[in-house]
Amino acid sequence: MSTPTADSARTSLEDLRTEIAKAVVGQDPAVTGLVVALLCRGHVLLEGAPGVAKTLLVRALSAALELDTKRVQFTPDLMPSDVTGSLVYDARSSEFSFQPGPVFTNLLLADEINRTPPKTQASLLEAMEERQVTVDGAARPLPEPFLVAATQNPVEYEGTYPLPEAQLDRFLLKLTVPLPARHDEIDILTRHAAGFSPRDLGAAGLRPVASTADLDAARAAVAKTAVSPEVTAYIVDICRATRDSPSLSLGVSPRGATALLSTSRAWAWLTGRDYVTPDDVKALALPTLRHRVHLRPEAEMEGVTADSVINAVLAHLPVPR
Repeated sequence: MSTPTADSARTSLEDLRTEIAKAVVGQDPAVTGLVVALLCRGHVLLEGAPGVAKTLLVRALSAALELDTKRVQFTPDLMPSDVTGSLVYDARSSEFSFQPGPVFTNLLLADEINRTPPKTQASLLEAMEERQVTVDGAARPLPEPFLVAATQNPVEYEGTYPLPEAQLDRFLLKLTVPLPARHDEIDILTRHAAGFSPRDLGAAGLRPVASTADLDAARAAVAKTAVSPEVTAYIVDICRATRDSPSLSLGVSPRGATALLSTSRAWAWLTGRDYVTPDDVKALALPTLRHRVHLRPEAEMEGVTADSVINAVLAHLPVPR
């Protein structure tokens, strides 16, 4: 099989949107965000009310890319070893052997990550950052590609353990999965009435339209996407402006600035350019930065949101020409 070119890889990844739409209706921005995260080797936090197809979205993406996927339901009694794996004693050989946990996959769906205690949340940190798991002093590499898509419910906070800022910062993007528009909801019900089952994506006609080779070619092309000094300075100015905002107690860190650079390059390449424009930066600013800032309590009481602060920064900063 021939190695995909950058153009053919882009076409294959564009086809993902059409393919996933066979199962998930009206969530194009979330699909695009997941593709951007894969291109940047990042991880995604999905936030939305129950029943908006967050789980189905990840399963459909894995089917369209022919990747292995596993799901972990995070609960208050979940232990770190339930995620990473553990040593199991084999009575026949009188030795301990490593039993891999669900983290050994390509796409890990961490469902309701804020319902499990901090020590179990932290068990994902090494996996997300180092792409390996250390058990009994031995480092075990994770498969490639590897993406964690963690979900949380923005409505119900009773009995939850909010992710600390340091762990939120490990997610490349925070994507909001909204309730569908009326015409999309009618489409969803019509499909179900016609026999669509979210448990059988094959019957819905979903097939692989892109491969890991396409992903590798795309990543190589993204790495060559040019960023001018003016656009680099624009990204830095956006992040520095959040640190001076009176509504925030914590602004965007340098890690957040490098994340915005990466996501802007991926988006520029996906839209068919080999250079980044200020509009690319603006397009990815909200999903890349909204979870990296912390509102002051008095600002929250006044109804200020992270998105409104970032939008205000974008509106007031001069755009390079």
